[in-house]
Amino acid sequence: MSFRRKEDSRYQITFDETNENNYSNGIDFANKSSAEISNLFDEVLQSGMHGLCFSLYVDGQKPGDIISEEQVRRRMKIIAPHTKWVRSFSCTEGNEFIPMIAKEYGIKTLVGAWLGDDPETNEREIEGLIKLANEGYVDIAAVGNEVMYRKDLTEEELLDFIKKVKAALPESIPVSYVDAYYEFTIKPRITEACDLILTNCYPYWEGCPLDYSLAHMKSMYYQALEAGNGKKVIITETGWPSQGESFKDAHPSKENALKYFINTKLWSQQEDIDIFYFSSFDESWKVGAEGEVGAYWGLWDKDEMLKFQ
Repeated sequence: MSFRRKEDSRYQITFDETNENNYSNGIDFANKSSAEISNLFDEVLQSGMHGLCFSLYVDGQKPGDIISEEQVRRRMKIIAPHTKWVRSFSCTEGNEFIPMIAKEYGIKTLVGAWLGDDPETNEREIEGLIKLANEGYVDIAAVGNEVMYRKDLTEEELLDFIKKVKAALPESIPVSYVDAYYEFTIKPRITEACDLILTNCYPYWEGCPLDYSLAHMKSMYYQALEAGNGKKVIITETGWPSQGESFKDAHPSKENALKYFINTKLWSQQEDIDIFYFSSFDESWKVGAEGEVGAYWGLWDKDEMLKFQ
């Protein structure tokens, strides 16, 4: 459930900095044909991913709708051969089936409570996360996603929720919070409260050209790593849309999405970086939140067919 990034020149790294020697831009695709790129994508996909963000909603559905266990199971079956972990964003309205069914397939789970500005909803989400964790369905617990970025809660409110979840869960389950990489630099109390650093990194939403996108994502990762002061950093969202409107110098296309996925996956594998790719399926409801481009972040399309074949 990513949302468009705000501008913040104090903490975001400029593209010129990503050209330093310690930041690789990945594979040089200049001499590769479209068929070669497509074949490479297939090889990389078949080799498996660390994690995928689970896209719950089909056409005509949106957050707030109640989703069936059958729908979750159908989509889980599609992605199960390709990922070791799955990330969910909520613990209510059918989202609770995601970690339960993932466990049936032997997939580990990063389970999120979706927090916003509605206190009653927040309490239901927190209680749902605690229940799922205590029943054995949660490997990592995420207390909120981009709440600081959206300014839905104060720091104190979020810290109270993190503290509540930690107190209710076994110590063996890491408890953290998900946000854009720079938030962990400017919110040190939240960073300190997290057992892990769970960060969303989107070169696209910072208008980065595709050719420099991997280097830019690496710079985001290293900023979060520095803020964490020794804590493990997991990239909980990153991806590139296959169509829609451009954002500054970042251009959606099938070929750009293929290239970004390939470079991300190979970097993740080579450097042992845990990444949850965003996302599994295209979701039409996101057009309203992000513009046309919001509906095209999936590796599979809205009809659950692999897009890049």
